[in-house]
This record gives sequence, C-alpha cells and structure tokens, in this order.
Amino acid sequence: MSTTESHRFYFRQLLSGQDFAQGDMMATQMVNFAYLLGDRDSGECVIVDPAYAVHDLVAIAEDDGMKVVGALASHYHADHIGGSMMGHTIQGISSLLEECNVPIHVNENEVPWVVRTTGLSEKDLVAHASGDIVTVGELEIVLVHTPGHTPGSQCFLVNGCLVSGDTLFLDGCGRTDLPGSDVGQMYESLSRLATLPDETVVLPGHRYSEPPAARLSDVKAHNYVFKPKTKEAWLTMFGHD
Repeated sequence: MSTTESHRFYFRQLLSGQDFAQGDMMATQMVNFAYLLGDRDSGECVIVDPAYAVHDLVAIAEDDGMKVVGALASHYHADHIGGSMMGHTIQGISSLLEECNVPIHVNENEVPWVVRTTGLSEKDLVAHASGDIVTVGELEIVLVHTPGHTPGSQCFLVNGCLVSGDTLFLDGCGRTDLPGSDVGQMYESLSRLATLPDETVVLPGHRYSEPPAARLSDVKAHNYVFKPKTKEAWLTMFGHD
C-alpha cells in the first residue's frame, strides 16, 4: 500500500490503563502501547502486543468496523504478550486465541521464549525471519529483526511508521541486562534503524516520554542512544570494555 493510499491505513495507538484495561493498576503503571494496524477497505486489522485486557482491544477494533485477523508480538515479555510478571498474571495472546483463532506472528529467535512465557505451544505461533511481510488486506507490514533487548525482538515497518516495541523509545532504548539481552546486538539493531528515512514516525512500545510519537530525525537528534558513533564507544557507555 503506497502513501497515496494512506487513507486506507487503519491505525490506533492505545495506552494501557487509559484507552484499554482501565482500572488495572499494573497496566496503568507500565504505560504499554498496543497498536491496531489494518486496511480500512478490507475491514481487517492486526493487534501489536495484545496484553492486559485483550477483549478491550478486540472490542475497540470491532467498534471501528474492523475484524482482528492476527497479532504481532514485538518480544516475549509478559507486559507485551501476557504471562507472569512481578507476581502478577497478565492476559495476552493466549486469551486472544480463546477469543478468536488467529495467527500470532513472532520472530523465529523468540519462539522458545514466547512458549515459556505464555504456555502456548510452537504450533500456536507463526515464526518469521527478518524481512518477512505480513499482509492485512493490501497493507504490507515488514518485520524487522532487532535483537538486543531480547533475542527475537522485532519492529514493524508500515506506511511510513516504525512500531518499535522495546527496541527504541523516543528517549533511550530497551534494557540490555535481562535474560536474552545483548548490549552489542542492541547497538547493531539501533544502527540499522538509524538508516531508515528521517521522516519515519517512531511509535514506541511504552509511553516513557510526553509525546506518544516522533519523527526518526528528531529521535536521532535528541536520544542519547544515537550519540556513540562506534560500537566500542557504545560498549564503553554501558560499562563494557
């Protein structure tokens, strides 16, 4: 779908604890963004990172006249796809599958982590390589493997937007001190994202900054993660020799 057809692009950015999962203290505290991406003409959409109150997300899509036909998982952490976190059980993709039998698109490197986190089996997931395209109606969503925060973290390029999960925030990036994290891979992933067109709109996985989105040119100008110009300088910034 080209930019000239952008009127067909169905898009919702939804903040946990506010736009959905209202009254859920964990959802409010974690300030996750979920996204609905789709083709208005076909009436189909996918949910990016369904968690906390999956029924709310499906209902929002249905109220907009859209049918949920899949889910995209940026990475395996429970606040994005459900599971157990900090003593809390969070609803996620397993609840979505109970409500509607749709494909769950994950990066191939994330499959075992998603299985452990959610209790689903590999047959419940669709494993992808970097560069694969998920088509919704005539909307094409490019899956970009961006390891660093987790082994199979992925971002989604669609209609001039980068849905960046926990790889890239408007200020900072995802943590690299968690199971499966790799600080060197994070540098390489961010360097790859930095080559995207400056007008690309960055849509992060959490609202850690006042604006909910920003152009990549502004993120590169102000985000400290783009200051180191070599991998050695990057590793030094994180205390690695």
